[in-house]
Amino acid sequence: MTESLRIAIAGCAGRMGRSLLHLVESDDTLSLAGALEHEGSPYHGKPLSTLMPGLPEALVIEGSVKALAEKVDVLIDFTTPFATIEHIGDLVERNIPAVIGTTGFKPEQLKEIEEVAKHIPVVRSGNMSLGVNLLTELVRRAAASLGEDFDIEIHESHHRHKVDAPSGTALMLGHAAAKGRKVELEEKSVRVRDGIMAEREAGQIGFSVTRAGGIVGDHQVLFGSEDEIITLSHRATDRSLFARGALTAAKWVKAQKPGLYSMRDVLGLK
Repeated sequence: MTESLRIAIAGCAGRMGRSLLHLVESDDTLSLAGALEHEGSPYHGKPLSTLMPGLPEALVIEGSVKALAEKVDVLIDFTTPFATIEHIGDLVERNIPAVIGTTGFKPEQLKEIEEVAKHIPVVRSGNMSLGVNLLTELVRRAAASLGEDFDIEIHESHHRHKVDAPSGTALMLGHAAAKGRKVELEEKSVRVRDGIMAEREAGQIGFSVTRAGGIVGDHQVLFGSEDEIITLSHRATDRSLFARGALTAAKWVKAQKPGLYSMRDVLGLK
């Protein structure tokens, strides 16, 4: 009988963390080896059964990777940039692969992830959805095919509790558009438009954001010329699709060599 893949979940009390707990428990090929929450969390130090009744009382929500008692095969991390960087540093010492769904990283933090990935396999993605990753490739191709007379605008909508903006997915789409145009997103992105502004420059990639209610995630990329508009979009209706994608990545990354991978690698889209 094949041994189950032992998963640890960082950010277990969050929306994604709870969804992951249920999916791991319902998958016979996976087992729950540990869970993490920051020390200020009301769940830190408590049995994991507090979040999901029926789990062993001995399985306690820890504060760091080093505190995980059992052997872990893969850590799935949906937390904050600061917490993720702290976690992956400990993973290197224990040679544990990582799947990172955290968003909002600063450039220097992304470089730290790149350094860690020289020692362990890491999948990092702003969105674990199959549909979004297909959309990303379509955006790249459209941007490469359409000239600068087509303006690019990216709009994203999420629930009121999301703290980073634009979303990691919106930035992923922006990078895809920039790659298609063979430019750097940082040089072409426009994040805010307010008041009386100069006329839009050719080649800009605009972003806009909505935060309201319980929106799971809507993303739209608009290509607009003087004569026509092309819209590519994706709407998530169930948060579990991201958790399922993360588990697909966890199963895949365990067999990989050290390196930094994306969901496009996991799904064979490259």
